[in-house]
Amino acid sequence: MNILIVEDEELTARKLQRLVQEVQPTAVVVGFTATIEDSVRWLRQNPSPDLILLDIELADGQSFEIFNQVSITSPVIFTTAYDEFAIKAFKLNSIDYLLKPIKAEELRLAFAKLSQLREIFGKSSIDIQDSIKNLLAHLAPPAEPTYRERFLIRQGQKMFSLEISQIAYFYTRNKLTFAKTYDQKDYLLDYTLDEILHAIDSRQYYRLNRQIIASIRAIDKVQMYFNSKLKLQLSPMFDDEVIVGREKVKDFKEWLGE
Repeated sequence: MNILIVEDEELTARKLQRLVQEVQPTAVVVGFTATIEDSVRWLRQNPSPDLILLDIELADGQSFEIFNQVSITSPVIFTTAYDEFAIKAFKLNSIDYLLKPIKAEELRLAFAKLSQLREIFGKSSIDIQDSIKNLLAHLAPPAEPTYRERFLIRQGQKMFSLEISQIAYFYTRNKLTFAKTYDQKDYLLDYTLDEILHAIDSRQYYRLNRQIIASIRAIDKVQMYFNSKLKLQLSPMFDDEVIVGREKVKDFKEWLGE
């Protein structure tokens, strides 16, 4: 089985590749793409893979846009930190929909579902797609989300719990992830920003850009920036400029309460 992985976080993409190798040893990852543009180009220039593992939120927009630019006949397993896209995802060749952080057993079940559908309906993606649509009416309503209340911090031989209420923002630096507390302390975390985003309350925390997830309490000042972007000042201060891209401005303002 040839698989294309579409994921804009390099660390997450590599973790997903290792999971694939663990649960489906005969599978071959034939490509990695990180944006809508790269994915469309890859799909136009290469034979259709047997399966696409597709992150919904990419650096340049939602991956649903890929389907508007190129015909995709491959079955798709969507991966994301957001469960609000589930129904839309199922309408686009979707075999399954996995919430991050993805667990090996969930991926194994998704591969098993793909295998079963192919046995029943053959390899036609249209048949697979139609079968998934027919199942939508029978989907159980989603459970109420639960969120992390604390993170385990390791410092040398010591460990302690850091309450989520103490964290002003999460950020990455040199491919490492840190939590910044309101009392201006930095703690190393063993999670990617994608994994953290799935685990915390999106009403209280927002992903400003690829580098930072901030609490609403940490947003100190917001001002207009060139090219319709926003420039933010956080409290505690962040060492670099904090910019919200033009494509996220409307959503960010709604999150703030506009």
